[in-house]
Amino acid sequence: MTEPTIQLCFLSEDLRLANFVGQTLGEGFSTRTGSIRELPHMPEVRSSCDVVLLDLRSAVTSEDPATVLQSMDEIVKFPSRAPVIVLIDSDDRRLLLEAMNRGAYDGVTAPPNVAELRLVLRRASKFHETLIELDKLRADSLSSGHLLGLRGTSGVMQELFALAKKIGPCDVSVLITGETGTGKELLARAIHQLSTRSARPLVAFSCANLPESLVEDELFGHEKGAFTGAITSRCGRFEAANHGTLFLDEIGDLSLGLQPKLLRVLQERSLQRLGSNATINVNIRQICATHRNLEEMVEQGKFREDLFYRLNVVQMHLPPLRERRDDIPLLAQYFLEGFAQQFNKKVRRFSLAAMHALEEHIWPGNVRELENAVQRAVALSDGPTLDVWNFPAVLRRDPPSPQMVASYNQEVREFKKRLVLRTLRECGWQKAESARTLGMARGYLHRLINQLGIEEGQDSPLAAQFTDSVRPIKAVRNIAGGGTAVAD
Repeated sequence: MTEPTIQLCFLSEDLRLANFVGQTLGEGFSTRTGSIRELPHMPEVRSSCDVVLLDLRSAVTSEDPATVLQSMDEIVKFPSRAPVIVLIDSDDRRLLLEAMNRGAYDGVTAPPNVAELRLVLRRASKFHETLIELDKLRADSLSSGHLLGLRGTSGVMQELFALAKKIGPCDVSVLITGETGTGKELLARAIHQLSTRSARPLVAFSCANLPESLVEDELFGHEKGAFTGAITSRCGRFEAANHGTLFLDEIGDLSLGLQPKLLRVLQERSLQRLGSNATINVNIRQICATHRNLEEMVEQGKFREDLFYRLNVVQMHLPPLRERRDDIPLLAQYFLEGFAQQFNKKVRRFSLAAMHALEEHIWPGNVRELENAVQRAVALSDGPTLDVWNFPAVLRRDPPSPQMVASYNQEVREFKKRLVLRTLRECGWQKAESARTLGMARGYLHRLINQLGIEEGQDSPLAAQFTDSVRPIKAVRNIAGGGTAVAD
């Protein structure tokens, strides 16, 4: 089968060499030539090129190498992300390493061996096809209730997925907020995979509960002899994430002493290792996460205001699991299937009582707690159905006697029915407004109405007694959803 024609853009100051290479590559290659200086005016490089061949050798003879290498920075920013092959002198290894550091895919020596060049160009073209296919897979994942590891069909999660899709390709700083266990790192990885830097690494580091000196060394690296025990040089997380994404978790725990150093790296895009005066340029995308309220920390003088504004270009909030209960069945089934396969178990479903227990729990540990609870339950399961007794004690309330269970359950059921009936009547049987008033998801309210046997327009002596027996609705908000009563 004939291989598809590779669209090659050859940028060189030696047009005779460019024309010669274009002719000798032969069948299977369509070559467009141009000067490196003409790069800003060559739209085909941005849109239709499969591979870019950049002749650094001819350009360095006429210009400063640093100026020429800036063209690398321009090319790797293109949305097409066409891989770049650099052409250099055989003895100029330093220039090759610098080009690779700036995002070049590979390098060949001049004058090039045509057979070797064909092989390198085809390998780079296959790499480009793989990137395009990954982009399609990412786009498809956004329409199926999950986003590269994150799952949720609730309205708030769908809005979050849509926002991630918009800002993913845009090289802006992102601040992710949310309680512990909500999946902030998963969201950061999804944004990275949606970005033009997805072929480069995402380097993650947590700033929580670490000494300032250790955090500084981890971020900036050090030279040999910088301090006692520094027997070799070591690059930091900034350098490791060059041309990729750096994810700093629990940024609210970063000490005041290190905050201006982080700000300087983000502003100047350069750093110095500990024990060195040499400046190292870095090109990273910054994503940070925290469970703290950084705005309050700024007011209290615990977090620099200028750093906060630098990090908070786009803020994304991951809601706690108790605020998106509609997603609990989806997440629980996903975890069940994964752990059943991992542990080679036959369990395939939850019992009604087990699923009800999951939906009623407050989940202070959020998705991480749910995952751990399902993992334990699957490990302890024996048959195809997972029951409530397989859950941790916090999810199952062992009753002292069947009579007390019946009495307690009946009291709770009647209380819920009175509360829901009164709220529905006061909201004109508008279920969306009733769900907001009760502080629960709309889907959970629908299931509650069905469980309690409530019909529209229903009037009941229980509901009539509600005014005298229960506080106003705001005072008992979230009772039906499993929360606690709070008086006005």
